[in-house]
Amino acid sequence: MKSGYFKSVACFCLSLAMAAAFSRAMAADAEKKIPRALSHYIAAFYYDDLGDIDKAIPEYRKALQDDPQSSLLHLNLAAALIKKNDIPPALEELKRAAELDPDAVEPHAMLALVYTMQSNDGMASREYELALKNASRLEPENTDIYKSLGAVYLQQGKLKEAEGIFKIVTGLSAGDEQAHFYLGNIYYDLGDPSAAEKEIRSAIKIKPDYHEALNFLGYSYLEQDRNIDQAGRLIKKALSLQPDNGAYIDSLGWFYFRKGKFKEALRELEKASSLLSDPVIYDHLGDVFMKLGNPEGARANWEKSLKLDPSQEQVKNKLSGFFGNINGKK
Repeated sequence: MKSGYFKSVACFCLSLAMAAAFSRAMAADAEKKIPRALSHYIAAFYYDDLGDIDKAIPEYRKALQDDPQSSLLHLNLAAALIKKNDIPPALEELKRAAELDPDAVEPHAMLALVYTMQSNDGMASREYELALKNASRLEPENTDIYKSLGAVYLQQGKLKEAEGIFKIVTGLSAGDEQAHFYLGNIYYDLGDPSAAEKEIRSAIKIKPDYHEALNFLGYSYLEQDRNIDQAGRLIKKALSLQPDNGAYIDSLGWFYFRKGKFKEALRELEKASSLLSDPVIYDHLGDVFMKLGNPEGARANWEKSLKLDPSQEQVKNKLSGFFGNINGKK
């Protein structure tokens, strides 16, 4: 089984919001400063720094009355409101900050965090994307920013956009094994196994103990029904590095299936199913049980697979083909 390669995007941008706040205020164009707004801002920042949010918030609001076009003030008020868990007005302040300073990183990064707290993954992903795009313009050679943006595109299913980003990373840092690995995954999903193999091999060459890449390449060979013995060696090496990884154990079971060693395959796949509840594992178990002459065992595992992922047309076809029409079956 190909183990998951989407990683949670760490919002490294959040710290920029508060770290940059005071320096931005001091560096603002003097002609744009309104003395009364600035005095309220200084008081608000002082209370905020002391942790007295109840006094900081009204001072931020007073400053905004005199300088409503300040993205910084909206941003800092939002941060204070978040500390009070007053989320709806915080969202409005962050949106206003983003409108006033479209190239800023911080408002979008903080919006992403708030949406994540609300389990609004779609909006969080969009805001992360905007934050990281802005960050990449500020630091065009920072590969960590590009990789985070690439991960967001992968989560969004934007494979071509992700491909472009990870190509930038490998151009800036040819020795970045993770970028090569991500590119390999992308090319495989785009239906170009040759390009995928090249990138995964590059990742392994850079980092020989890269167990995710070892398993991925081995399993991809099994899916293509080629280089079977080499696939087994790659998977076994990955397992030597992570012996309790259910995805890798599934890969080993599938290797034995391809070799026609069905009892060995069953042993490994049952072990994998005890570690992971995954539709691929149950699909593989169904295939093994059919080869061992146990159609009821096959049916039970295919039904488990379909319950976990009802979109699997291939599994539906197996059930329908072996056991009749299952339309409407739960």
